[in-house]
Amino acid sequence: MHAPLILAIHPRPRSTEAALFQGERELWRDGRQHALQDLHRFPSVSAQLDFRLRSLQDLLLAQETDPAKLDGVVGTGGLLRPIPGGTYRVTPAMLEELESCRYGCHVSNLGAPLARRMADLAGGRPAFVVDPLVVDELLPEARLSGIPEIERKSLFHALSQRAAGRHAARALGRPYEECNLVVAHLGFGISVGAHHRGRVEEVNNPLEGEGPFSGERSGGLPCGELVRLAYSGRYDFEEMMDRITRKGGLLAHLGTDDPHVLDSRIRGGDEKARLVVEALAYQVAKEIAARGAVLRGVVDGVVLTGHLARWDTLVEGIRRWADWVAPFQVFPGENELAALAEGALRVLLGQEEPRIYEEETGGR
Repeated sequence: MHAPLILAIHPRPRSTEAALFQGERELWRDGRQHALQDLHRFPSVSAQLDFRLRSLQDLLLAQETDPAKLDGVVGTGGLLRPIPGGTYRVTPAMLEELESCRYGCHVSNLGAPLARRMADLAGGRPAFVVDPLVVDELLPEARLSGIPEIERKSLFHALSQRAAGRHAARALGRPYEECNLVVAHLGFGISVGAHHRGRVEEVNNPLEGEGPFSGERSGGLPCGELVRLAYSGRYDFEEMMDRITRKGGLLAHLGTDDPHVLDSRIRGGDEKARLVVEALAYQVAKEIAARGAVLRGVVDGVVLTGHLARWDTLVEGIRRWADWVAPFQVFPGENELAALAEGALRVLLGQEEPRIYEEETGGR
């Protein structure tokens, strides 16, 4: 029996990327960049579907891949209702909610419809999504804030974190579902999760300002100072959200979030750059230690992943502050396509039952 042939699809804001896997082995990886003027022709993200589908078909043609030979297709999950982690079949209800942007518009909303369309072109093969952003396994205690009207939400790098957690568990020689891990995704946003026996029971929401600052996000801020700044008359709502989500962090402090530039400045004696980068490491380490409390001090490993996990200065800084929590494992880079394929593979090999979106959300 041959290993399943799986096409993994990752739509990004300005590109559409895909990779072909035979089992766990990557056969090829390719992508198409999209000019902003081409994307701006569409009134919404969902209206880009046919445009991006043609890009995918061009990729398969360039790679001499016959869609009819695929055993399954998998795409990124988008903004849906909160659901447990796992691999989900793409269903009509899921597609309807993603197309309508009922729970928010994001380019990842195109992952499921692209997977479904490509699977149809392959002769009706199964289509999946894996661990979308909205994976929600928070403890009841983790949902409460100090203001009853504001409930904490689970919105994080679920695909990246859970894939890194599985890799770490494999290195430990144990099932992911039997491990206690603290996993930090270090990217444009930074999320740190407490993985208790396969469930992410506590995690910060980096999209809305929780946790450490990052390259361009502010992270958590003193509430009083934030409210005073918001009502100072200097910023409107959109400008304040920009400062939190796109113009904060390293970019605000140092004018760049490029690790190579910052390393050069530190080597040249730039004390401010050294301090800000060390503060970033310190904030990540604080989150890691806090997740250790959620796991009641029983931590099998600390796992770092994401593209900033390639930045030795940052990684070593985090180790200095938090190496007492548990042994570190580092899986640098963005591994979403491989993580998607691995999730689909587990289902196709019968190692995991596919989840059904309507069943997990009560059929609403």
